[in-house]
Amino acid sequence: MDYTRLGSAGARVSRIALGTMNMGPVIGEEESFAILDAAREHGVNFLDTADVYGGRPWGDEPGQTESLVGRWITDRGVRDDVVLATKAHGTMGPGVNDRGLSSLHIRAAVEASLRRLQTDRIDLFQMHHIDRTVPVDEVLDAFTRLRDQGKVVYLGSSNFAGWNIAQYREIAAATGRSPIVTEQSVYSLANRTVELEVVPAAAAYGMGLLPWSPLAGGELGGVLRKTDTSRSDPSRLGERRAQIERYEAFADERGIDPAVLGIAWLLHQPVVTAPIVGPRRLEHLMSAISAVDVELSEDDLSALDRIWPGPGGQAPEAYAW
Repeated sequence: MDYTRLGSAGARVSRIALGTMNMGPVIGEEESFAILDAAREHGVNFLDTADVYGGRPWGDEPGQTESLVGRWITDRGVRDDVVLATKAHGTMGPGVNDRGLSSLHIRAAVEASLRRLQTDRIDLFQMHHIDRTVPVDEVLDAFTRLRDQGKVVYLGSSNFAGWNIAQYREIAAATGRSPIVTEQSVYSLANRTVELEVVPAAAAYGMGLLPWSPLAGGELGGVLRKTDTSRSDPSRLGERRAQIERYEAFADERGIDPAVLGIAWLLHQPVVTAPIVGPRRLEHLMSAISAVDVELSEDDLSALDRIWPGPGGQAPEAYAW
């Protein structure tokens, strides 16, 4: 396993992050523990979860995934061996303050996550989505207070626009508050919209990008050769089928599994710290881990750009002179 800095922070994390969204509502505790064990054995030290995982649409109990991860960490005695990331923003109860990024909810969310995860600190606490109804000063005040209390080490964002990243970084720098060190966004060969503004903003501030859905919901995972699940039903691909056919043929020519190739491409993007993979089976995890050893040439990267063209660079050059 290779390691890198956690964005603009000093901590070092594995180039693959283990996402836990499926743990609990989709796969049971025994299989989840086996995946967590295998990840640790292969050097994955970066775990990503969220307070809402386990609730709808995954199941019916928000927080159950954090609780499962907490049981594994405690049972294995590995708290100091992992960099633990979670998130807050989504609805966690019926109350009007049981959601969003108000100082009230952030403080309650952190305390609840600490209990479920059975730990005294969260290494990377991420805003799961932008909340435009709450002043940035209030959000940063809440996180800075939690940092000073030792309950949160680093702050990250998720699903932020480029200008939101700049807004949070600049206000934090001007006021001495905790800066965001990572941004977690949807990013893959098949979905490159973030290259317009999010990628340039993260790069400018030295932040790390944590791509979620790195295989575009399975479309980059060899979907045309899979018939075992409805998620891999080729009939749902529509106009993208021709691109996927070219992509899978390219992978075959180079003797690389399509799922491995999709992760490897992300690892070749300079702003990417670690793609977040959410395996449902152990073999999915091992496939992602193997991508760390794949070297893609400039010709390979150019060929993939032709199959999956991005937006044409960053804004505004992508759409103006």
